[in-house]
Amino acid sequence: MDVTGVKSRFHQINEKRKDINIEFATQQAARAEILLHEEEGYLEADEGESTTNIAQREIVENVDITTAAKHFNLELDFGPYRTRYTKNGAYLLLGGKRGHVAAFDWVRKKLLCEMNVMESVHDVTWLMNHTMYAAAQKNWVHVYDHRGTEIHCIKTMHRSVRLEYLPYHFLLNSAGENGFLSWIDVSVGQSMGNYNTCMGKISVMTHNPWNAVTCVGGSKGVVSMWSPMVREPLAKMLCHPVPLTAIAIDPKGIQMATAGLDRKIKIWDVRQLEGPLETYHTNTAASEIELSQRGLLALSMGNVCEVYRRDNSTNEDKMKPYIRQRTNGPISSIRFCPYEDILGVGTAKGFVSLIVPGSGEPNFDTFEANPYQSRSQRREEEVHKLLEKIPAEFIALNPTQIDEVDVPSAKARLEQKVKLLTMKPPKIDFEPRKRNRVTKAKLIQIKRNVKESRFREAANELREIKEKLLAEEEAQVTESADFIPLESKSVLDRFKTKKKKKAVR
Repeated sequence: MDVTGVKSRFHQINEKRKDINIEFATQQAARAEILLHEEEGYLEADEGESTTNIAQREIVENVDITTAAKHFNLELDFGPYRTRYTKNGAYLLLGGKRGHVAAFDWVRKKLLCEMNVMESVHDVTWLMNHTMYAAAQKNWVHVYDHRGTEIHCIKTMHRSVRLEYLPYHFLLNSAGENGFLSWIDVSVGQSMGNYNTCMGKISVMTHNPWNAVTCVGGSKGVVSMWSPMVREPLAKMLCHPVPLTAIAIDPKGIQMATAGLDRKIKIWDVRQLEGPLETYHTNTAASEIELSQRGLLALSMGNVCEVYRRDNSTNEDKMKPYIRQRTNGPISSIRFCPYEDILGVGTAKGFVSLIVPGSGEPNFDTFEANPYQSRSQRREEEVHKLLEKIPAEFIALNPTQIDEVDVPSAKARLEQKVKLLTMKPPKIDFEPRKRNRVTKAKLIQIKRNVKESRFREAANELREIKEKLLAEEEAQVTESADFIPLESKSVLDRFKTKKKKKAVR
């Protein structure tokens, strides 16, 4: 970068440091690409055949024994079931409408806890990790630990039917059947917002992982986006002319999929609030919809679960049916397991784990989510996440605006600063009051003295303002105590020969 036009040495060093950091990050990314040796797999059918005709039994017979063990079917009698995986995909949480709640390590089939809360359970979600989870029961939201011990009862979340957890903000979000949206900070137990959406019962809700905005689907086909700091929705999108039945956002926060009673599936660009980019027609209205880490789309229609995938071998940029599976009961919940080629399907009669090749991200970042996390790593992660917790005030439609310059305000401040520095003392207009026994010469003298004193006061005020502005500017230019110079300093620097200052004549 050419720093000849940069004003001060401090800003020149900052610009040079940016260049060095960008170059270093590029080199490290290029070196790390060698380590990403894993690639996603997918089903390939012979000519004239379709992958939708391949049953789960055939997939299990032709995969390795580790992957085959991940396909299982649980027959349970307390459905319909809501399901949820942890962020690293290692644990599974089940919540039945008739009170059955179970948490277990679904890979090793190791049960953490199982109980019946003796009242209806409408939704469940994990909190920061597998040690805590929340269940939306009949009247209130209850928080449990991994042993099934009740930790807390959140009575501010009354008759909730949907739950979402924002991992970077430590916020538990609930939607009630009375139309209220509530947010609570689970790290300190403080309520961050409780607003009436005026939309009636909320049964369609999700959150955007990119900006942590809560997306709510209404009965008028409108998707409204909410933040805990604003009483009104941040944005509204008319997606369907009929009520919405399901909504999903991909893990990158780029695309949003919506389903309505008009038997259409629409894909939207959620960052630009534009679309629809694509529209698909189904035979019946989809009741649940989900997007995987690799862009696969899963939807449920009655007791049939379909997965769609883009065929990169052809020029058509459209999704095509990839896998179709019929379950033993109506589907109430579908979830893709992170970093695994698994689709969890909760039904009215239990839970089914389906193998969907190519759905999970094969290369994971251990600092973000580690499927093979040890106990010490989990404890360290809890501490780091709490230290790096993002305040709820930063939730906005465009999270990148936080580190941008507010150009109109900066221009206004600059103009005001220039105006103050170039301002001159005002002209004093004073006319003394005429009194008896006061000569004309005396009145002129009084007038001159008052004008000079007021002019002197105004000039002194302007001088103080200018000196204060110049002092602030010099303070910004000088190096602060925590300034890290571009060149490394050592203890032996004091023995270096110092540059001689030029004598001022």
